[in-house]
Amino acid sequence: MSILQLNDINTYYGGIHALKGISISVEKGEIVTLIGSNGAGKSTTLKTISGQVLPKTGSVIYEGKDISKQPAHITAQTGIAHVPEGRRIFPRLTVKENLEMGAFIVKDKKVIKERMEQVFDYFPRLRERLTQKGGTMSGGEQQMLAMGRALMSKPRLLLLDEPSMGLAPVIVEQIFDIISDLNKEGMTILLVEQNAFQALQIANRGYVLQTGEIVMAGQGNELITNESVREAYLA
Repeated sequence: MSILQLNDINTYYGGIHALKGISISVEKGEIVTLIGSNGAGKSTTLKTISGQVLPKTGSVIYEGKDISKQPAHITAQTGIAHVPEGRRIFPRLTVKENLEMGAFIVKDKKVIKERMEQVFDYFPRLRERLTQKGGTMSGGEQQMLAMGRALMSKPRLLLLDEPSMGLAPVIVEQIFDIISDLNKEGMTILLVEQNAFQALQIANRGYVLQTGEIVMAGQGNELITNESVREAYLA
């Protein structure tokens, strides 16, 4: 059963045609990855889903409902969490305050505390940094915080944009292990990642974007051995 379906999406930035009729689907419980070079439209796809950018034509169907004209603050309350490229934490807020922002629609303090404990199970380092300002943390710790903040909303669909960007290889391995763990526990994940090898290793399926169009799609283990994909993205 598809939790997410994009149908013939056309998204523009002014006069720039960023997404050119793309259609993708994400089944419940899957990891689906979007790979492609810079400017291919990967981040724009996630922004279109989360409502940060509205498509000119086409539909975004989430859990059977068309949300293509829905603003981001409403989408954030429907079970979709977006971890943006560059992490975008609140640098002047503490770790605790950043996490609390992820649960802004939850009024029950007990529920917030329970969710925070669940986040610490995935990211124990955040517990150690609870009173530290987000902007003083390392890049890897900020990525953990951004993901933890998203998990505070208890999403049914997690959108991850370039989680490995700028991180040391050992931290990248940790982040991808956590993504796999989240998925094993039932989380549906749409992953945008320039590290195509890492992404395809854990993905059920993948799409290859090129200048706003999908040029290839398949199972993760098929794409990782595809000669064109290997030459373009895995060299």
